[in-house]
Amino acid sequence: MGLYDRDYTQADYERGYPFAQRRMSFPRISPVVKWLLIINVGVFVLTAAIRPLARFAFNWLSVYPLTIGMSLQPWRLITYQFLHDIGGFRHIFFNMIILYFFGIMLERAWGSRKFLRFYLICGAMGGILYPILAHIGWLTTGPLIGASGAILGLIAGCAVMAPNMKVYVLGIFPMRLGILALIVAGIAVLTLVRPNQFENPGGEAAHLAGMVAGAVYVFSESRRSRFKAKVQHSARRRETATQRNLQVELDEILDKVHRQGVGNLTRRERRVLKQATESERRRNRQ
Repeated sequence: MGLYDRDYTQADYERGYPFAQRRMSFPRISPVVKWLLIINVGVFVLTAAIRPLARFAFNWLSVYPLTIGMSLQPWRLITYQFLHDIGGFRHIFFNMIILYFFGIMLERAWGSRKFLRFYLICGAMGGILYPILAHIGWLTTGPLIGASGAILGLIAGCAVMAPNMKVYVLGIFPMRLGILALIVAGIAVLTLVRPNQFENPGGEAAHLAGMVAGAVYVFSESRRSRFKAKVQHSARRRETATQRNLQVELDEILDKVHRQGVGNLTRRERRVLKQATESERRRNRQ
C-alpha cells in the first residue's frame, strides 16, 4: 500500500508550539512550501502532457537501481522526489495536501532554509534504502518516484515535536499524530518483511527511511537545543556570579574611599575602580 492509498487531512495543532493553528483552518502558505507545490505540480502536468518527457524523466531522474552505476548517480536522490505517477491524481494529490499542512508547520517553526534542508534529506534517505534492498535481492527492481519519503519525514518530524497533536483521518476520525505515525511506520515495516504479499514495497522502503530520517533529525535537533540552552544558562549563571562578586568588591572599595580617601587605595583597587567608572560611562552613552 502506497502513501497515496491513505487519506490524511487537516490537523488540530497542539497549543504551545510555534506552529499552532485552529482546527480545520487553512494556514497561510509559507515560501518554501509554495515553491515545492509549484514545482511538483508543474512537473506532474508536464510529464502527464508530454509522454516522451515522462519517459526521459522516469529513466534519468527517478531512483532506478537497474545497475550499480545507476544507483550511484547522486542527482536521482533529489530529482525523484519531484516525479509522481501520471496514471492518476491520487499520488500527487495526497502528497501535496500533507506537504501543505505539515510543511507549513515546520517551516514556520524552523525557518525556510532549515525546513528545505530537512525536507530534501528525508526524501534522499528514502531514495537510499530502496536501491540497497533491491541490490541484495530483497525487493524487485523498478523506478522509484514521488515525494512520499520526504512527506512521511514531515509527519514523523511533527510527531516527535507534537505527538499529542490531533489529525483527522479521512477528514472525520480524530487521532493523535504520534499514534498515526506509528501505524504508518508499522505498515511500512510489515510490507518490507513480506514484500511479496503487498503492493509497492519499494515505496514503503522510501516511506520508512524518510520517517526514520525525520524522527532522528528532529530528536537530535531537540537534544542539541536543550544542551545549548543548558550551556547558555550555565554561562549566564557564572557571569551573574562574577558580576555579583565584582559589585561586592566595588562596594568595599567605595566604602574605603569614603573612610580613608583615594590615596589609600592599592594599585589593584584603583584599577577595579577605574574599570567600573569606564563601564558606567559606556552604559550611559548607549
